[in-house]
Amino acid sequence: MTVVFGGVSPHPPIIVPAVGGRELPRVQKTLDAMRAWAKECLEQDPDTVIIISPHGPVFQDAIAVTAFPRLRGDLARFNAPEVKAEVENDLPLLSAVIDQAKRHGVSIAAIDDSLAERFSIENELDHGTMVPLYFLLEAGFRGKVVPVAMALLPREELFRFGIALREAIDATPRRVALIASSDLSHRLTKDAPAGYHPEAHDFDKAIERAFGVWELDDLLTMEESLCEKAGECGYRPLLMLAGAFDRPGAKSRVYSYEGPFGVGYLVGSVTDGGEAGEASAMGEGRLARYIQGRRDKIERSRAGESIYVRFARQTLEAHVAKEPLPPIPAELATAEPAGVFVSIKMQGQLRGCIGTIEPTRESLGEEIRQNAISAGANDPRFFPVEEDELDELVYSVDVLMPEEPIQSTDELDPQRYGVIVRAGRQQGLLLPMLDGVDTVEEQVRIARQKAGIPEGKAVDLSRFEVVRHH
Repeated sequence: MTVVFGGVSPHPPIIVPAVGGRELPRVQKTLDAMRAWAKECLEQDPDTVIIISPHGPVFQDAIAVTAFPRLRGDLARFNAPEVKAEVENDLPLLSAVIDQAKRHGVSIAAIDDSLAERFSIENELDHGTMVPLYFLLEAGFRGKVVPVAMALLPREELFRFGIALREAIDATPRRVALIASSDLSHRLTKDAPAGYHPEAHDFDKAIERAFGVWELDDLLTMEESLCEKAGECGYRPLLMLAGAFDRPGAKSRVYSYEGPFGVGYLVGSVTDGGEAGEASAMGEGRLARYIQGRRDKIERSRAGESIYVRFARQTLEAHVAKEPLPPIPAELATAEPAGVFVSIKMQGQLRGCIGTIEPTRESLGEEIRQNAISAGANDPRFFPVEEDELDELVYSVDVLMPEEPIQSTDELDPQRYGVIVRAGRQQGLLLPMLDGVDTVEEQVRIARQKAGIPEGKAVDLSRFEVVRHH
């Protein structure tokens, strides 16, 4: 059959009356919109609802789908244990989705008993799934549910998963509703849960506009730095939804938008009358343009890269290809030794970052070479960089100035100084000028977290400046 309804739903439990209580009037606009949204969805008589949540089991390298036959969830964590659901999974549809995603080269992790035990995952619907499901059940939905988690995959893979979803659904007799559970910025106000950022509103406005006119190029090419500043959790589910509705005649509707608690809540729907196959043709064409545009941007950047970055890049490329390492340029061989951090990003996401606070090699060039290889091959947070990734990588090299002890966080500025926190043998460092790190409090919190130093434990602080090379 086909996808009969596409939806965007916020997922703050406070919009559920049993949770919201006295605070409900502050989200009345969203509550009313969700009930109208659920009514419209049910008018399309879906057999199955697929809900994409950012709060399920999120993997770096695969999209997790829940493969348990029976699904349960509640809002007990939010003091409303009476709000609960027990529904049946649509396993035949899930199997078709997995097969189609694999044909498109998208990695899938089907969470069954074995994987659940391996990764300590409970068979429990998260609140990103439960909140939209609550409104659908309230409106009378009695069908099956397929929970899908977002992943930290490149944008084109998330979009391509949406294409695969649509193809799988079109090949079955199901009438399916596809829901992206998406809160927008978490930094709209001074008391927002993730702190305040003045550009958070810009992110929400851009998403609301792109969704409202269904402008998928704008959605796909959102600046990564803006996403970071927004502290959002809904962008990736939106990309997955967009891939399924990239076809002629798609029409979207924004029911409401508000941000009463510093978090953006957007309620919307999208429908289309496209024929099977059109999503693949349009979507793959859009992805090809997007990928080419990104590669052109990287080529332009590399044409003007500094000698520091060029040497780091060529070193890692030779290491990955198992070729002889390039010679150290004379300028770097004779430069004063210093601590160096090499940072690598891929499609806006960190792909590796390793460095030294003080020099450990005889020359700056040797320090860069050592840390470039370590950032690409030995960062424990990531798998080693592979050869087919090299053309997508963006590098920066930070040369550290000597650290200086400070007495108070008043002497910090995250745009100028990096910070080192120490407690005994525990030590954490955070570089300056990082996207999404705009306050001293956030900077110190992350450095503590990296060191494993709990909040409240006394620390010694140092600051340092860097010369950043691109």
